[in-house]
Amino acid sequence: MFMIKKHCRKKGNLCLILAALSCLVGGCRRGNTASDNTETPPATVAVAATQEESPSTPEPCDLILAPHAGTGRLDVEITRLQDKLRTETNTLPYVEKLGWLFVAKARESFDPGYYKLAEQCALCLESHQPHAAEALLLRGHVLQSLHRFKEAELLARELVARRGLSFDYGLLGDVLMEQGSLSEAADAYQKMVDEKPDLQAYARISHLRWLKGDLGGAAEVMKLAVGAASPNAPESAAWVNTRLALLEFQKGSTEEAKQQIDAALGFQQDYAPALLLSGRLLLAEGNTSEAIDALQRAAQLNPLPEYQWLLSEALRAAGRAEEADAVELQLRRDGGRAGQIHEGEHRHIVSRLRLLDSGMTGSTAMLRPSSISSNSVRRARTPKAVLIST
Repeated sequence: MFMIKKHCRKKGNLCLILAALSCLVGGCRRGNTASDNTETPPATVAVAATQEESPSTPEPCDLILAPHAGTGRLDVEITRLQDKLRTETNTLPYVEKLGWLFVAKARESFDPGYYKLAEQCALCLESHQPHAAEALLLRGHVLQSLHRFKEAELLARELVARRGLSFDYGLLGDVLMEQGSLSEAADAYQKMVDEKPDLQAYARISHLRWLKGDLGGAAEVMKLAVGAASPNAPESAAWVNTRLALLEFQKGSTEEAKQQIDAALGFQQDYAPALLLSGRLLLAEGNTSEAIDALQRAAQLNPLPEYQWLLSEALRAAGRAEEADAVELQLRRDGGRAGQIHEGEHRHIVSRLRLLDSGMTGSTAMLRPSSISSNSVRRARTPKAVLIST
């Protein structure tokens, strides 16, 4: 029986974490989010709480038990699973779920250090079950999120060859798209939506249509994603509504864009991408004061360069040149380190966590959101040209 408790009893088991992770991830920054508005230290800072040096090589199963602080929803769940790993036997499913929670935490906190902790969960799984599909999927997602696309592609292709679940085709499509192989990505996404027509598949197809210049088709399919959204997954719902708002804005449908922004913020208050887009709309309408308020909050939540540059533009439009200079100076000092996570990144984290909660991770775990209409399902199973423009 697998048991992580034994790792926790090693003297200095956690002291090795700082050296291991601090050299892997640097410059991590975070902002507060609505779903997690506590001052949780970034992953690369949290591990610095260790007290002594260790002469041994860090073990992945030790690293994932780094002390975690915070009282947000994800923080509580991470801590709960870590406690289970320390005290219970047969804990491999907990390791996998902890990995996906770290991925979700990386998205909420904009701290890529949590991706490294998720990768350690995958390596821990691998050490006890070599070539486990669950470990391959988790690690492949982490590699893709950190823009290590070639490495992720190898894992995705292995997963597709071995079992071919919706998640596997989604990962393969993602890494192919990021590398510019749009036709191959389209094939992977079609197989994904044929296997499981849901928010994750629709959102990917919409983005692919947008990349091909089909703005109207992208908005049409993104509406299917919005229809499949659930309040039980507020970040996913906020994301697809924000993406639809952006598409409507690009179409010139400003009022529709505003409605989708309001919907996104209804799912997750202070959602940085929605605030960013709101600031863009307000700035385009000449409402610089309101735009600055929205953009300052968005930049506080997510310190990505694109947020800072738009804030600087709004400040200059308002005649606040000194403040704009200060923002740009800070950007140059940071060197864009926060760019490892971008707001457009959205994968299958919530769906995967739901499967793990239900204990269904095999080929029969084809969960479909109840809000998908039968017409939407029929559309998803029509020929490729209907959902994926060529």
